[in-house]
Amino acid sequence: MTTHIPSLTLPDQFFSKPAVAVLLPVVLGFGSNYLLTATATDTDGDYKSWKKPRFHPPPWAFPVVWSVLFPSMGLASYYAWTTGTASLNPQTVALAKHGATLYTIQLAWLQLFMPLYFSMKKPILGSVNVVTLSGMVGYLISVWSKVDERATWLLVPYLGWLSVATYLSVGIGHLNNWDLTGARGTKPAGKDY
Repeated sequence: MTTHIPSLTLPDQFFSKPAVAVLLPVVLGFGSNYLLTATATDTDGDYKSWKKPRFHPPPWAFPVVWSVLFPSMGLASYYAWTTGTASLNPQTVALAKHGATLYTIQLAWLQLFMPLYFSMKKPILGSVNVVTLSGMVGYLISVWSKVDERATWLLVPYLGWLSVATYLSVGIGHLNNWDLTGARGTKPAGKDY
């Protein structure tokens, strides 16, 4: 169990102002993806060229899903923080702050996945990252469920998508013998894995 660790937690303003709370994960998420693709990493091309499990979303689905998840994450943090820190119950205040530390850590941890999987082509590390992230988010949901029910429900789709990401990460890694550095286009034409 973690606790509120101010040095590992975003400042209060990132939680208490709704626009800042919502925009932070949007800017971080799409900003890191932009930086990744601007540095010559062709995430779409890589994703298309790798052998994938039978169920796999098309590349266009990822930005669509994240366009909903990022603001939802931010709104959840705003609700949990403002409800929790305004409470007269010291335990609720402590849980809100504890969740803020978890939220900050998982937000930073989330930024590591794309570089690990797509830039460095390290599917084992990427899979460990997403499994760990899923555990953090599950725990965050548990903590904030004791503070604000809206925050809980706003994070549930995120945890669901992380389950899909875990399935894809492990599935792609396994089907490609945990080596994503191979040449593109090695997948047999017309065969969908």
